[in-house]
Amino acid sequence: MRSFARLIESQIAKARASGVLSGLKGEGKPLTEKAIETGEQAALSTGIRIMAEAGAVPEEFAIRKELDAARKIYTTLKTEEARARQMAKISSLELRYNIAVEARRKFLR
Repeated sequence: MRSFARLIESQIAKARASGVLSGLKGEGKPLTEKAIETGEQAALSTGIRIMAEAGAVPEEFAIRKELDAARKIYTTLKTEEARARQMAKISSLELRYNIAVEARRKFLR
């Protein structure tokens, strides 16, 4: 673990020396306080934060948003036929969501 820490410190020093770390958003401000995370949760949080800063949304988040909207629409439908079509859409979205979550979990293992 010490060699990994040295590698990280070395990479930070190189980036600092080359100026890559200058002018970043939040420079000079304290880090936000977050619970200490370890393992998979730390990797996931870091990955999501980096993607959010780059304007990218993980697939499962986008699907979850669609799923929530589809469920909301379902509650407004009056006919059984319309409800059946919407339920099929919800089922499909749930399947896609579960596949995306499982793919992320397998990727992080």
